[in-house]
Amino acid sequence: MSDDQSNLEFRPRAIGSVLGFPAHEGRPSALGEVHARPHPLVETPRVLIQLSFMTEGGASVDHAVLSELSRRLGIAAPGSQARLHAMKWGKGSLRWERHTEFSTYLWEGPLDESGRVHEDTPFGNGFSPPGTVISGIRLEIRKWTAANEKLLDSFDPTSLCFSLVERGAAAIVADFRQDGDGLTRILVLNRALTPASTGALSQRLLDIETYRTLAMLGLPLAQSLSARVRRIEDKLAVITREMKAAETRDSQTLLADLTELAAELEADAASSLYRFGASRAYDGIVSERLEALDEEVVPGYDTWGGFLQRRVAPAMRTCRSVEERQANLSRKLTRATTLLRTWVDVEVERQNRDLLASMNNRARLQLRLQQTVEGLSVAAVSYYVVGLIGYLAKGASLFGHAFAPEVVTAASVPVAVLLVWWGVRRVQRLHGEPASHAGE
Repeated sequence: MSDDQSNLEFRPRAIGSVLGFPAHEGRPSALGEVHARPHPLVETPRVLIQLSFMTEGGASVDHAVLSELSRRLGIAAPGSQARLHAMKWGKGSLRWERHTEFSTYLWEGPLDESGRVHEDTPFGNGFSPPGTVISGIRLEIRKWTAANEKLLDSFDPTSLCFSLVERGAAAIVADFRQDGDGLTRILVLNRALTPASTGALSQRLLDIETYRTLAMLGLPLAQSLSARVRRIEDKLAVITREMKAAETRDSQTLLADLTELAAELEADAASSLYRFGASRAYDGIVSERLEALDEEVVPGYDTWGGFLQRRVAPAMRTCRSVEERQANLSRKLTRATTLLRTWVDVEVERQNRDLLASMNNRARLQLRLQQTVEGLSVAAVSYYVVGLIGYLAKGASLFGHAFAPEVVTAASVPVAVLLVWWGVRRVQRLHGEPASHAGE
């Protein structure tokens, strides 16, 4: 290797390479996903207000809202493919994030000890929501003092959740009820958290409230579908009982009823497939965030995990139950339809057998009629042939022949009959008919 100093100079590596080797095209997005949702650095005291909007109108509506907010601030709008964007808003900041079926707008600003917000949030006059609100949260982060502990009295004691997190460095308080503005209020009492830890904790709490609300969207759908599934189950039971009565069974009508039930069930299952799947995914996220909190029980109070487990878990079990009932009912309908189709096929085969027997009998009758007609036709043609021979014999007697016309006519009868019969047989053979038919 050369020791020339020029060979040791630093040269920038090619973009999209590792040690000069070409990198996979999906590597940047795979590496960047780890940093896709960075935790903000949150000081104390601070207030966070997050609104989550369902984006039925698509990403373009979100982009229009962000463009309008950016225009009001005099800054450039994010790209149409952006999934995360942050901007300064007064003395605070606004963070936007796009998710699969919703988007979040999180405003973070200062909070004085009296609880008043120093700045107006961006959700005032002039803010155009990109969709309907599914979740609204007001999260206050305060120093853990005796005065701030009295704020627990402002929460509903019947659903108050109060627990220690971060090994006692902070406490989290919520009653999961909505205030006059429709926001779920959460209080964090900070004793020794760093800004990074405060930001991570705040993000977990916001995720828990947002995703548990989204997970619960499957419950009303499950309750409405439960009655319809029960009706289909009852109808299936009636049909299966009618299938057992072979004497009065109308297979075609029963098959039509089963097909209609199967179509209705599949339509309901298709319409609920995404919502039930999303509810499971959201519930999994809530469980992960609750586990990450690693709560410590405060005597006399409920924990977030315990409270939500008692309230959300039954709803998720209801969704799973309806989904499983749909799947089981679909299999039962398939089996019943297959069985009924088998019976229909057997009945059709029996009808075909009877039809073929009837056709065979009809063909046999037609054959006998044909044989009778053929015999008559041989006699008729022979009669006319013998008649012609008789006329010829009478005409020939004028020239003095010795044979009498009656003798010639009588002698020609068997010859004419044999020749006509042979001609008919030959015609039958030429048309591919069995030669034995004419002799039966």
